[in-house]
Amino acid sequence: MWCVQYSDTMVQVGRVSQIVRYPIKSMAGTITASAYLGWHGLEGDRRFAFRRLGEDGGFPWLSASRLPELILYQPVGFEENSGEPLPTHVQTPTGSRLEIGSAELLNELSERFGSALELMKLKHGIFDEATVSVISEATIAGIGREAEIDLDPRRFRTNILLQTDRLDPFLEDEWVGRTLIFGESDDGPSVNVTMRDERCVMINLDPATGEKDSRIMKTVVHLNDNNAGVYATVLRRGTIRVGDRVNVT
Repeated sequence: MWCVQYSDTMVQVGRVSQIVRYPIKSMAGTITASAYLGWHGLEGDRRFAFRRLGEDGGFPWLSASRLPELILYQPVGFEENSGEPLPTHVQTPTGSRLEIGSAELLNELSERFGSALELMKLKHGIFDEATVSVISEATIAGIGREAEIDLDPRRFRTNILLQTDRLDPFLEDEWVGRTLIFGESDDGPSVNVTMRDERCVMINLDPATGEKDSRIMKTVVHLNDNNAGVYATVLRRGTIRVGDRVNVT
C-alpha cells in the first residue's frame, strides 16, 4: 500500500462530502449539511440507546447485530430544546410515527427482540470506541470493487465521510496519531485520530432493507485486517460543514 510520511506542516487530504448523526444507537442515521463538533462528538449523535434488561455484560445496548431491522427505524421530528438536535419521534419500518419515549415504541422493539428493553438517554453519548468516526469514499469504493458490490456509505455508519484527493483505499490508516483539521483556517475544528475502526457484522446489513451480505465484512478482513476508517477524539470544537477542506498535520 502506498504510504506517505507527513511532516509537522499541514497537508490537505480532501474535503467533507457528508456528515451524519445517529441519534439512537443502531437506528438509521440523519444526514445534515453541518453539525457542531463538541467535546462529546457531533451534537445529537448517539444520545439514545435501548438497553437489554437483565444484561450485566460490558455491552448492554441493543444493536442491529442482534436485531437487524433496528436500522430500518428512522429518528424524526428534531428539536433543540435541550441545546442539541434530538428526535422527538421514530418512524417505524411500517410507516408509523411513534414518540421516542412512548410505550408503543418500547413494546414494539421488545416484541421484535423477544426480550425486555429500556430506553436510556446519556448526555455524553453511547459510543463503542471513540466519539467521532471518519472514513473516505475511496475506502468504501475499494471495498465495493473487491466485493463486486455497489456499496451504500450508510453501511459504515460513519460521522464524517471524506472525498479525498488520493483514491487509494485505507489511506485513513496513515492518519492514526495525527490531527485532522476541518475548514479553511488553521484553527478550525479538529480531531486526534486515535485508532483504526475495526469492523463488526453491521457492515453486512443493507441500510435500506436490513438484509445481510457477508461478502462485505469478509472483504474488509481480506483487504485490511478487518479495519475500515478511523476513530478520533475531539481536540478543538466548532462547526463542520459539507465542503470543508480537511488537512492533516
